Amino acid sequence: MKTPYHRIKVMLATPLPFGDGVLDYLSDSPVVTGQIVLVPLGRRDVAGLVLGLVEEENRTVDVKKLKHVKFISGLPALDSKMIKFIHWVAAWTLSPIGGVLKMVLPLVDALHDPAEVLGFVTAKNIDGAVRMTATRKKILDAIADMTPNIEANMGGRTAKALAIHAGVNVSTIKAMAKAGLLETAAIEHEAMMPPRALPQDSGYSFNAEQMAAATTLQNAVSEGGFNSFVLDGVTGSGKTEVYFDAITSALKKHQQAVILLPEIALSAAIEQRFAQRFGAPPVVWHSGLTLGQRVAAFRIIAAGGARVVIGARSALFLPYPDLGLIVIDEEHEQSYKQDDHVPYHARDMAVVRAKINAIPIVLASATPSLETEANIDAGRYQRLRLTARVGAAELPAIELIDLRRTPPDRQHWIAPPLVAAIKAELAAKNQVLLFLNRRGYAPLTLCRTCGGRITCPHCSAWLVTHKYDAAMHCHHCGHRTKFPDHCPSCEAESSLVPCGPGVERLADEARRIFPDARQAVLSSDLMTTPKSLAAFTDDVTEGRVDIIIGTQMVAKGHHFPRLKLVGVVDADLGLAGGDLRAAENTWQMMVQVAGRAGRIGDKGRAMLQTVAPDTPVFKALLSGDRASFIEAEKNARKLAEMPPYGRLVSIIISGRDEGKCAESAKMLGRNKPQFDGVSILGPAPAPIPYLRGRYRFRFLIKTNRSVDVQQITRDWLKSFNFHSSIRCQVDVDPYYFM
Repeated sequence: MKTPYHRIKVMLATPLPFGDGVLDYLSDSPVVTGQIVLVPLGRRDVAGLVLGLVEEENRTVDVKKLKHVKFISGLPALDSKMIKFIHWVAAWTLSPIGGVLKMVLPLVDALHDPAEVLGFVTAKNIDGAVRMTATRKKILDAIADMTPNIEANMGGRTAKALAIHAGVNVSTIKAMAKAGLLETAAIEHEAMMPPRALPQDSGYSFNAEQMAAATTLQNAVSEGGFNSFVLDGVTGSGKTEVYFDAITSALKKHQQAVILLPEIALSAAIEQRFAQRFGAPPVVWHSGLTLGQRVAAFRIIAAGGARVVIGARSALFLPYPDLGLIVIDEEHEQSYKQDDHVPYHARDMAVVRAKINAIPIVLASATPSLETEANIDAGRYQRLRLTARVGAAELPAIELIDLRRTPPDRQHWIAPPLVAAIKAELAAKNQVLLFLNRRGYAPLTLCRTCGGRITCPHCSAWLVTHKYDAAMHCHHCGHRTKFPDHCPSCEAESSLVPCGPGVERLADEARRIFPDARQAVLSSDLMTTPKSLAAFTDDVTEGRVDIIIGTQMVAKGHHFPRLKLVGVVDADLGLAGGDLRAAENTWQMMVQVAGRAGRIGDKGRAMLQTVAPDTPVFKALLSGDRASFIEAEKNARKLAEMPPYGRLVSIIISGRDEGKCAESAKMLGRNKPQFDGVSILGPAPAPIPYLRGRYRFRFLIKTNRSVDVQQITRDWLKSFNFHSSIRCQVDVDPYYFM
């Protein structure tokens, strides 16, 4: 008699303390490799991936102790390419494979069979006495158009979907149901899919460079196969329309496309442009969605119903059954780097996924990263240039304001030349942007009496004063407390003084200098939802704002037609500290924020306040000599064998007991491996030695690119058993050095 079950291997979508993250389970039905299942783990259910049957010789566990899997309906199995990608990311990042699978299957709620959803269909028995107006007839005709199984009167549609299709209000649909013209029916799975984006030409008038780039991308998508393209275009050069043409080619092949954005703040604008171009909105994926929205989006994407997805970096890992194109917009942005859980860079992992899937990828930017420049030099990526703005628009002129010669008044931040320029633009009815990449009201608060600084109790960092909620925030751990009425150190009253400006303080100054100007502040503290950001964008676009005051959120991708002047209040801010990418990031940020000016009509200008105008980055901005600046940065990195011409791995040892943490770091340091071309720095206190209640020590491994640094790191860490209270976090190719 045959055994009435199958013993299967399941990879669990959660980090497990053993290497392969695989456990044995039982299945009452045959399974296929890549099948998504729910499995019991302790008292909870977790997502899992079937890897196949357990081989006879590996059956060491008593079958009576094994639990049964639960099958998921409506979701196809992951293919071998996706499984290969999961293993590749885990190996590259030195992360538990279950942690990577968790990014692919992030929502247990999405793996339960969805509850039945009711919609409306035409009533079977309509009372002849009910008045049939032209509007009501239009709605019944819409149901006939939309319902695939109208003869069986199945496949109901939501009131909202019917209203959109018929061009009426939802209240009209509900009134018809109340009158007996409509009745409820279950909405079939296909009917719950979003409207399909249609492959259609934009009618956009391309210049010669745009046409050449668009044709190259269209051909690459149509022919298939792996290709990496860098769409290198100045701000306002029409990069989005060019890669939209590539998406058209993917839609013609009935394939899926994903567009990654560095900030969810950018999603509303590109969603609107996409819907205008393709006749239907894309499916979006980011942390701003509710749980219900994320569950619905995941199931639609995994089932192949979403033809185009626009999302944050995590959207890269979703299980697309028929992926045909990946676009990384603003590829230079550091926010594509995740530094916790599974540390990865979405741009680099996207290139890997495109290669495994044998599909094209487009990296779009006005300021390509040095990593991308190095890949172009090595012949791995192909550059597509867009050197001119759309239409007659010109690139903005850049001016430097030397704060050593024309400083603002004491306790003020806007220098006289910038004040005069703003007044002139406001008089001409133009918009102005004041940029300061610092959230809150003031970054530091001092006590006049004892000189003490207000610091976070959980981090070795200053608390930032925020005026809008009369509180102090830690921007590292999220700690929040009311602004104190006395000094915590010496208890002196009314002695605390905010030092330095954030955007909220800058807004106060702008209000004093320009009292009649309407202003709006764009910061992640204030714009917490896509809806609030959309309202802000509408106000600016419709001319209801004269002065925009913003952090880095305002520097990326926004299109404000009336904006003519950009003023950067502290252009030196990004150059502080020892970040190896400081000059590159400052150049990118300044180019991007300056690029918001003069996108339509008269030429715009950008004025950058600095105390170091002779710094190479500012000389390059002033002269427009991008090539020389990039070449100098490359040479400096090559000389130091730093990324992208060398490799780095950061290892953080952390714990709540400082003594145990320091001892663990010392013991690990005694076992440092010795290899040619490998140097290991540390242990040393991390730049932020106390973070989120944990003491931190850091090692930094530096190698040339020929060294297998993952294998060296893996072998080194395997040789040491950490105390259960000690955490070891490895970051291959780190971007943040906290």
